[in-house]
Amino acid sequence: MITKKQIFVMSATAGISVANIYYNQPILNDIAKDLNVSHLAVGNLPTFSQVGYGLGLFFVSPLGDKMDRKKLIIILHVLLGLSLLGLAFISNIFVLYILSLMAGLFAVSAQVVIPMAASMSGKDKGRVVGTIFSGLLTGILLARTLSGYITDWFDNWHVIFGFSALLVFATIFFISKTLPNMEPHFENSYFSLLKSSIYQLKRFSLLRRNTLLIATTFGIFCSFWTTLTFKLSQAPFNYDSDVIGLFGVLAVAGAMLAPYIGRLSDKINANGIKLISVLMIILSVLLIKVFDTNLYAFIAATLLLDIGVQAIQINNLSQIYGLDEKAHSRINTAYMSSMFVGGSIGTFIGVLCWEKGGWDLVTLQLLTLAIISLGIITYSYINKNVVITVN
Repeated sequence: MITKKQIFVMSATAGISVANIYYNQPILNDIAKDLNVSHLAVGNLPTFSQVGYGLGLFFVSPLGDKMDRKKLIIILHVLLGLSLLGLAFISNIFVLYILSLMAGLFAVSAQVVIPMAASMSGKDKGRVVGTIFSGLLTGILLARTLSGYITDWFDNWHVIFGFSALLVFATIFFISKTLPNMEPHFENSYFSLLKSSIYQLKRFSLLRRNTLLIATTFGIFCSFWTTLTFKLSQAPFNYDSDVIGLFGVLAVAGAMLAPYIGRLSDKINANGIKLISVLMIILSVLLIKVFDTNLYAFIAATLLLDIGVQAIQINNLSQIYGLDEKAHSRINTAYMSSMFVGGSIGTFIGVLCWEKGGWDLVTLQLLTLAIISLGIITYSYINKNVVITVN
C-alpha cells in the first residue's frame, strides 16, 4: 500500500520533472531580445520541448512495464539534469532547440511516476492519481512564476535552467531512498512493447475517446499559455516576465482541487463532470476574446481554463487506469503521447495565429478547439454505455 511519504515524493518528482517543459514560456520575450530573434523563432522552443516530451512518452515511458520503474526514473533524471545544464550555458537558438527537445524527452519521468502510483494505490486510484497529478500540475503552473521571477531578479534567462538542474539532481536522492523497486510485467521485446502501446488504442474505445478529448483540450491549454506571454507583454498591459509569471500562481488554486476532483471521479459520472469542464473552457475563451483589454477577464479566464482542463485530465486518468492494471504504462503511453502531440500542435498553431492575425485569430483558434472538445464529450455521453471493445 502506498504511503503518504511516497505520495509526497512522487508528487514532487512529477512536478519538478514536468516543469522543465514550461520554464521557457514566460521568458520568451527575454530570450528573443537576448538572441535577437523573432517571436516565431523563439516560439518554437516550447514546441520542441513538447515534441520531446511526446517522443519520450511513446519511446521511453512504456519501459515502465518492462524494467524497474524506480531505476528508469533515476536514469531519466540524470539525463534531464545534464540537458538543463546545457540550457544554462548555451545561447545559440538552434542548439537551444536540440537541448529543449532533449529536456522534454527526459522530463517524461513524470509519466513513469503516475502509472507507478496507480499500481501502488489499490482501490483509491482516483484520490492517489489526483494527488500526484496535483503535484504535476503545480509544477507546470509554478514553473511560469518561478521562471519569470528568477529571470527578472538575475536579469539572465539562463539562471532558471541551472536552478532546475539542481532540483532535478536533488530529487534523485529522495527517489532512491523512498520509492520501492517494482517487478516489470512485460517480458517481450522492446518493439513488441511499442506495438502493444499502440494496440491499447484499438483495444479500448474509452481510451480512444479520452485520448481525443485530452489532445484537443491540452492543445487549448498550451496555445493559451504560450500566446498569453506575447499578449501581456504588449499594450495596454506591458508586463515584464515576473508579472506574467504571476498568472501561474492563479492557476495553482485550480491545481489544489485535483485530489477532490479525483475523489469525485471515484463516485460521480465522469462524463457529466467533463461536460461542465468543457463549458468552463468555452466561457474562459469567450471572456478573453470579448474583454481582451480587461485584466480581470484574463484572471477569471485563467482560473476557469486551468480548472476545466485539470478536471478533464483527472477524470480521464481515473477511467483509463481502471482498464488493465498490467498495462498501465502502455495505456499511459498511448494516452499521454496523444495529449502532448495535441499540445505541440496547439502551441505551434497558436504562435502562427499570433504572427498572422494577433489575439483575434488566437482566440478564434482556442474557441474552435473548445467546440470540437464539446462535440467529443457529447458523443461520449450519448455512447456512455459503450465502454470497451476488445479485438
